[in-house]
Amino acid sequence: MKSAKELSCPCGSGKPFSSCCGRYLDQNETAATAENLMRSRYSAYTLMREDYLLATWHPSTRPASLDLTGQPAQQWLGLTVKRHEQTAADQAIVEFVARYKINGRAHRLHEISRFVRENDRWVYVDGEIL
Repeated sequence: MKSAKELSCPCGSGKPFSSCCGRYLDQNETAATAENLMRSRYSAYTLMREDYLLATWHPSTRPASLDLTGQPAQQWLGLTVKRHEQTAADQAIVEFVARYKINGRAHRLHEISRFVRENDRWVYVDGEIL
């Protein structure tokens, strides 16, 4: 059986978690692009890492908490990044589709997320659900 660090990253890159999103979640590396940050945030949702999600959320739009453990159990099925666009030097958007199940029922989240880079770190601002 493979250890957690040898398993494929939840973001769908096909890389081992430790050399993909694990670099950001567990090793405190800074994501070089908004897409990398978005993928790591997806992985954080699959792993219920509220600490990481809140730390990578812009203070102006960040909720006080996410209460991930108090919500119905989600089975994350996959992530597809449709588009990553650097709209300015310190602004970007990432369009993605995340698929998941709750109580056996399939759902999909199609969102265009906005990111900004402050102090050389990308952070999530908000998103438009399509």
